[in-house]
Amino acid sequence: MNSVRQPAVAGSFYPGQAAALAHEVSTLLAEVPSHIGSAGPVPKALIVPHAGYIYSGATAALAYARLAPARHSIRRVVLLGPAHRVPVRGLALPDDDALATPLGQVEMDRAAVAQLAQLPQVVVSRSVHAHEHALEVQLPFLQTVLDDFQLVPLVVGHAGAEDVAEVLELLWGGPETLLVVSSDLSHFLPYRAAQQADSQTMQAILRLDGPLSQQQACGGTSINGLLLAARHHGLQPRLLGMCNSGDTAGDMARVVGYAAVAFMEVDHAN
Repeated sequence: MNSVRQPAVAGSFYPGQAAALAHEVSTLLAEVPSHIGSAGPVPKALIVPHAGYIYSGATAALAYARLAPARHSIRRVVLLGPAHRVPVRGLALPDDDALATPLGQVEMDRAAVAQLAQLPQVVVSRSVHAHEHALEVQLPFLQTVLDDFQLVPLVVGHAGAEDVAEVLELLWGGPETLLVVSSDLSHFLPYRAAQQADSQTMQAILRLDGPLSQQQACGGTSINGLLLAARHHGLQPRLLGMCNSGDTAGDMARVVGYAAVAFMEVDHAN
């Protein structure tokens, strides 16, 4: 019998009904300015936020809109995000065959899971994934912008940047593989202080200059691994947009920062 990881935050972080969810995601993508959504090459990797869509959905859409030209060619998504609920040592895969949202199911890439079994930092834990939102909120966007793809979902806990980079290197692949890091930026600073802190963090990311701390970005470990891999492969990062919850739907006294960053491969032949 196939095991399916059921959605944990449908109806809270995003609409719980398929029609309402499809409408919201489509609306967020449609509102992306054309000079951001259609400009430049298809990213190899993305950094996207993972709050409720009312807070960070518009920022996430800036990144996902860039995938439109690769709708039919991206067949695998390696998705990494931090552990908010259950601590874990290493990087945890779910013990499931598919992950579900109101828009349907996304199959796990079993071949990739078999590859990862050789790495000591990769573990399997259904409990780590069961109530984790950081990966789940990305799925409706991916289900909307891509056609037929498989997923490698990894919750990143106590691990080093090298541990994450090794996973990314193993699954790097070609144009068929997209890397997505789910991370917010600073948490619960006053509005202006958050803007300053997040700006400094973003400058480091755009320089491919880690490591970031968990205070700078809750998905800092995943970002640090991506930065190592990006330097190795010569990826070029581009900031697509940045804001915080004070700009969208939150209290200005205690905000959470959000950013969308695309990492592009450089064509050295041109």
